[in-house]
Amino acid sequence: MEDEESQRVVPFQLQFDKPIASQIKIAEWNPEKDLLAMATEDSKLLLHRFNWQKLWTTSPGKCITSICWRPDGKAIAVGLEDGSISLHDVENGKLLRNMKFHSASVVCLNWEEDRKKIMGGNNGNLTYEDRTARFFPPAPRVPRTPGLVPGDSSGFMEESDDSFRELFDSSQQQFDILCSGDKDGNICFNIFGIFPIGKVNIHNLALGSSIAGNPVSCRLMDASICKVALSSDICHTIVLCSGVLTETGSRASVNQMSGSNLQGLHCLVLDSTIFRKRKNELQQVAQQASNVEHLIEVIRRSLGVMSKQWSDAMHVYHEKFNALSTLIMDHGLDSSPQEEFLSLLGGARTSPPVHQFLVTSLGEAGLKRVAKAVCGAGKELQTIMLDHLQPAAEIIAFRIGELRGLSKWRARYLCIGLDEKLIDNATEKAGMLLVQIERFNRILSSVVQQFSNFFNWLLKCVKVLMSEPSDQLLPFSSELVIVFLKFLYNQDPVGTLLQDTELDHYIEVDLETKQRVGELAHFGGFSDSEYLTRTLAKEFQQLDSCFKEALEMPLVTVSRKILSKDILPLFPVRSSPNLNSSYFPVSVSYYQDTSHSAINHEITDERLTDYTSFMIPDETFPNITNCIGIARGLVYDLDNLKNGQNSLEVALLRIPVGYHCVDLSLYKEEQIVLLLNEVTAASESSGNACMMILRAADVSFVSISRSSILNSWNFHELQDHITFLHLENEKVRQISHSVVAPLAVSASRGVACVFAARKRALVYILEEDEDEMTDSE
Repeated sequence: MEDEESQRVVPFQLQFDKPIASQIKIAEWNPEKDLLAMATEDSKLLLHRFNWQKLWTTSPGKCITSICWRPDGKAIAVGLEDGSISLHDVENGKLLRNMKFHSASVVCLNWEEDRKKIMGGNNGNLTYEDRTARFFPPAPRVPRTPGLVPGDSSGFMEESDDSFRELFDSSQQQFDILCSGDKDGNICFNIFGIFPIGKVNIHNLALGSSIAGNPVSCRLMDASICKVALSSDICHTIVLCSGVLTETGSRASVNQMSGSNLQGLHCLVLDSTIFRKRKNELQQVAQQASNVEHLIEVIRRSLGVMSKQWSDAMHVYHEKFNALSTLIMDHGLDSSPQEEFLSLLGGARTSPPVHQFLVTSLGEAGLKRVAKAVCGAGKELQTIMLDHLQPAAEIIAFRIGELRGLSKWRARYLCIGLDEKLIDNATEKAGMLLVQIERFNRILSSVVQQFSNFFNWLLKCVKVLMSEPSDQLLPFSSELVIVFLKFLYNQDPVGTLLQDTELDHYIEVDLETKQRVGELAHFGGFSDSEYLTRTLAKEFQQLDSCFKEALEMPLVTVSRKILSKDILPLFPVRSSPNLNSSYFPVSVSYYQDTSHSAINHEITDERLTDYTSFMIPDETFPNITNCIGIARGLVYDLDNLKNGQNSLEVALLRIPVGYHCVDLSLYKEEQIVLLLNEVTAASESSGNACMMILRAADVSFVSISRSSILNSWNFHELQDHITFLHLENEKVRQISHSVVAPLAVSASRGVACVFAARKRALVYILEEDEDEMTDSE
């Protein structure tokens, strides 16, 4: 007997047992590579290879509350306590983009990709193509700010801009949606992870059973989301949330008096078939709009850089030339610097204050520094205009024009909120921005030329006053000097056009010019004839505002079509704990149901079976302790169940005596991985643990009638149908450490990582060949 025990095969090969510096609170395997991303208790993000080689570490500066991989494994999304979501490059951990879709802590993330190709022509849909690359070179990058650290709070990292564009372009080959939930009950859906296309709050959803003899309307009160999971066909979203399920309507007051409100954990199913039905339209709009948003950020940053550079140059100019006004006052003269300079230009004798200013205060060296600052800034602005701002505005106008063309196809695009009138407004603003850019370019060129001419004249004057040869100096135009002194010496038209203030700043335009512009605007088909009174920055703000308004409609329209499909109360909670998936054992996954694929082949390519597993607290039901609940079939197409069949099934699993569930994960082929700590009567943990895999097919499931799921808890009715788990009957691996959550399992790679309480990480291979396996711990 002892020989048989000694030769017994130990499942799950232990590959590594490594110490870790900090306790891990969240861990997720890369879906495509043997990489493990981890968030530590002190909110650092780590990436390790399967062999535990650390690739990089980064800290977002805020508390990390959730992480999730992009489906292709090339980027990772990080949810933060302040409600923002950051995207990081898998290669180096650099921040690619930071987005603020939530105002509360992002407690869960799920990134799902539709496996079917978007642009396939077999389904009768037209093939879409982004034509921008035919007519334009690659989109401009965000300009660098001289003297500043790359990157800022806007989330566009200068050094990572190319990486972001590469990842964004690759993501458009498939249709994927990032789903995020916050502690206030908001769920956001973002195409490609960056374009918001849906937002719902579970407090505002009208809930009810889909098949009920007498439908009852309910709502969730004081709800907090624990987990969200979008199905691989993007038609359904399972939401686990804690809150009070209460009836609304005529029976609500009676039920409230009788105390029938259900306070606890609930499993909510959202109908998100709009994503599948309008996938092609949503993908095209998201692709164009996301590119426009990125280019808008390029323009915003370009204007910011230009404004700062020109402001710094004007500060240098005024700092030197303001001294002349002081000298004129000190000498008791009643004149202005412009008059003194005009007198000097006309050949009069140099006045004492001008002589002192040119020879002593300014000097040749000082004048050259001012000229270099102003003319150098002008050249930098012209470069940014040509390399960044103008190309971005041209591509924006084209892409908005593409959206305008789509909006005219009302049968396909009005149903997702692409409003033709709003897009028309944005189209006109894009055209006006191009006009303003051309206007600014002309003014900037003229101003730089006049500044340069003025400085050349002053340099000659300084040379003459100091009796130095001036034959080698650049020539100047006296007429341009006069124009400069009359209109530019104390004026700053470039700075005015770049001025970005909340107050409306209007530029004075003469009546004749207004009339001519009005005639030209009318002739050109534009209704706006007041653009000359606006600054370049103001014109850009109007474009940004109109575009956001136009893209707000798809978000609102699609959000209204994300409805509650079903709800299953799981177990009661007497108080209102914040059940968070980071420490509360819960898992949701979808598997292809091959038994029904042939029947439904004409309707869809696959049928999914959903599994939701969770630990049931011991204090919830009197006769149910140390149990795990499993619900499956909640998202089945209810239209196919009107023949009386019921797909909703639940099961209870009793953890082996002497053990307590620490965490669980649904695994491939409908298997469940359990992480258990051994407990003794004297303490909560004996210092040992085990990992177990069991098959859902071996579990006894019981059907539940959908007509009554809103009236009471259902799991307490299964106390006579509990499946008892035994270590000797299951695939179990003993672990000589007490373990803590999380349990990180990769279905695609067949590996698991277990974290011990003493800051150790244990990596196991789950898909080993047991016949060849002989090692043990």
